[in-house]
Amino acid sequence: MGTLNVRIDKNTKTKAKKTLSALGLDTSTAVRIFLHQVIADKGLPFTPTRNPVAVRAQWDKEVAAAKKTSLRYKNAKEALADL
Repeated sequence: MGTLNVRIDKNTKTKAKKTLSALGLDTSTAVRIFLHQVIADKGLPFTPTRNPVAVRAQWDKEVAAAKKTSLRYKNAKEALADL
């Protein structure tokens, strides 16, 4: 297994770690998931845009829809057990 080093400002790292932790993920697992999705999609698993307001509005819409239909788990282990 290889090592990937990423330089990121402390604030971004802290906020991401907190968000990922709430999802039951650590940073390494989240990065692995992202990279596997890049491979599966043969590109970025999202469409880059210069309009962050539009991105946020779309994201909020998708999250609201997902909350209505998705199962919730306390952590990644619980989610994997349900597979």
